[in-house]
Amino acid sequence: MSKLVAIQMDPIDTIDIDADSTFVLALEAQERNHSLYHYLPQDLVLNHGRILAGARPLQVRHEKGNHFSLGQQEWIDLTLADVVLMRQDPPFDMAYITATHLLEHIHPQTLVVNDPVHVRNAPEKLFVTHFPKLMPPTLITSNSEQIMEFRDEHQDLIIKPLFGNGGAGVFHIGPNDENLNALLEMFTELYREPIIIQRYEPAVREGDKRIILIDGKPAGAVNRVPAQGESRSNLHVGGSAMKTTLTTRERDICEAIGPSLSEQGLIFVGIDVIGDYLTEINVTSPTCLQEINSFDEVKLESDIWDVIEERLDASDD
Repeated sequence: MSKLVAIQMDPIDTIDIDADSTFVLALEAQERNHSLYHYLPQDLVLNHGRILAGARPLQVRHEKGNHFSLGQQEWIDLTLADVVLMRQDPPFDMAYITATHLLEHIHPQTLVVNDPVHVRNAPEKLFVTHFPKLMPPTLITSNSEQIMEFRDEHQDLIIKPLFGNGGAGVFHIGPNDENLNALLEMFTELYREPIIIQRYEPAVREGDKRIILIDGKPAGAVNRVPAQGESRSNLHVGGSAMKTTLTTRERDICEAIGPSLSEQGLIFVGIDVIGDYLTEINVTSPTCLQEINSFDEVKLESDIWDVIEERLDASDD
């Protein structure tokens, strides 16, 4: 049965249709005869207790330069939608947090993917700290004395903003690097939040593996190998996508965190693993569906929609 699907995302005209995960989720929904609407996060409104979106009917197609059509904007009551896909990119700032508070008013009457309450409670670099045995040694602080003690202990460090994304602001500070104090001064000026410091894992040179979990179960993975002279493996900063499979350790990690993800309504999640260590749990707007689809000859967006539709059917019973 056709469902009304509202997609809360960034401007659709700017996406790369050969890499964007939201795009293939929209294509799959359309193939299932669901009606699509697109709106920007700033078009979300709370008015006398009603959650409205200034949304436009959407059609998508896999044609470069002609990948979408949008109708006239109309104000729709999101309680009348069946599904809202919350797919805007981070940063996970107060605007993002506010959107989760607004969407909390309609969920679960309208199924929001992922559950906005648990998205709000699960910022990537903080949610992972609930699984300390799976992580590399990690420090979150603004205290320079603690940072220096951590450096004395571990020598080789990765330093990054707590609420950053896409590899922005990530620095590798080696044992003899003299820039740590200057870097901490810069972070203090740019961010009010603490920063996150982790022991550098040399295994990153072999790749930072993105594993997709669907309803808490591993569905596929891609290895992202950093470019020469680069410690970041993010694809948009020059990392290369490589076909991969899951190791026993990676399956153990998925098994350890999967039940918690499913219970919290986090249907579509991407985790990052370097060597034997879980470094991030991405619940806001995970990516890499298309890369995994291409390598493994699968269609992960179909698996995601199977779970969404199962949830909708269960709520109708």
